[in-house]
Amino acid sequence: MRWIVMIVVWLVAVPAWSADFQAELSEIQKRWAEVQYQVPENDQEKAFETLAADAEAFVERYPEKAEPLIWQGIVLSTYAGAKGGLGALGLVKRARASLEAALAIDARALEGSTYTSLGSLYYQVPGWPLGFGDDEKAEKFLKKALAINPDGMDANYFFGDYLIEQGEPERAKVYLQKVITAPGRPGRDVADAGRKAEAEGLLNKL
Repeated sequence: MRWIVMIVVWLVAVPAWSADFQAELSEIQKRWAEVQYQVPENDQEKAFETLAADAEAFVERYPEKAEPLIWQGIVLSTYAGAKGGLGALGLVKRARASLEAALAIDARALEGSTYTSLGSLYYQVPGWPLGFGDDEKAEKFLKKALAINPDGMDANYFFGDYLIEQGEPERAKVYLQKVITAPGRPGRDVADAGRKAEAEGLLNKL
């Protein structure tokens, strides 16, 4: 009878564990959006530094899951953007390492967000000798993200932004328009509003 009791205990424990994990993931996503879109620019570096420490702890609690690694990569890359300068290069390298680790666990986690984030890094980071930027890799990853999630807000935004960088504004418009018309994501109101505003800003410049 002992093994039956053990199985019942395990089955009861799983939903609680899953709920805890989802709550932590949602909190990281919520706080990232607040820092990215609501915190004054001069205060963002410190706020992202704090969030990066919390994202690292999240990874340590769930080392076998891809989602914490994806969000660690996202937090580190936006922290690098807030920091700027040569000091940001170490952060983007750490971001890439986190995303590559997530890719090895589950390439399709969070609807292909790993590919989106890696693609955005590869076209925004300087190339050799300063960084690892590579436009061909960027396009490959961004297209994989779109193949997994063709209507995804972030996948379309970053591919549109990439096309602008490549001097293809007419193609970019198609993807940026999809960002604006994309349905909202549950619990991601701040992030969605911010991303749509960014897409509109890019479109207004074309």
